[in-house]
This record gives sequence, structure tokens and C-alpha cells, in this order.
Amino acid sequence: MKFHHIGIATEDIDKMISKLKKFFKIKEISDIVYDKNQDANLCMITLEDGIKIELISGNVVSNIVKKRQYLYHTCYSVNDLDATIKTLIDDGALLVRESKEAILFNNKKVAFLMWNLGLIELLEGD
Repeated sequence: MKFHHIGIATEDIDKMISKLKKFFKIKEISDIVYDKNQDANLCMITLEDGIKIELISGNVVSNIVKKRQYLYHTCYSVNDLDATIKTLIDDGALLVRESKEAILFNNKKVAFLMWNLGLIELLEGD
């Protein structure tokens, strides 16, 4: 597993982008896209040092945003998505959302699991 990005829940992606610009040197901002498979609006921010922050808004994160919890997940790219899911489940992880194509990642599959590191997203080969 290789670290890919952190996912931050927000009520308003545009407002969060403005806030981030005050504190970070931003190299790239993707378009905001709606992903019906994730039921979320998504945007990827790449900082000058290469760290990526995914901003997520919509139904999928509305409950945690109401609780003022904004760190949503950490994402790891993996070579074999199905094998990694099985290995994590064997280690006690709980599959929260089965693998589905993700528009933000050019329709590569992602899956979400609850594990000792909190909610993690696995992204197939990146």
C-alpha cells in the first residue's frame, strides 16, 4: 500500500479551496466533479510539495460535517485491489463500501474499509 491522499469532508468545496489557498502553496486544483457511485462532489488539490488533498461534499459526508468532523479518510494506492481487500478483511478490517469506479480517478476502482487506521480508501493501481 502506498499513501495517495487524505480525504477532507466539507460543506462547500469552493469555500474550502479559498481557505486552503490562504495557508498552502497549491500546485493544481482539479475540476469539481459529481460522482454518482460515491454520491459526492469531489475535487483533488495538489500542494506544491506533492501532497494531495481530496475535498468531498454531499450526502456521503453530510453527517460527519454536521458533527464538525472533517478528516474523512486516508487513501492508499494498491496494485491488486481485490487481494488487498481480502488481506485487510483477514486482518480484521470491515468492508464499508465495495469497489466501484471513481470518476475523479479516471474510473479506476476504489473501495472503503474501516481498519485500525480509521476509514481507508483503496485505489486500484496508480
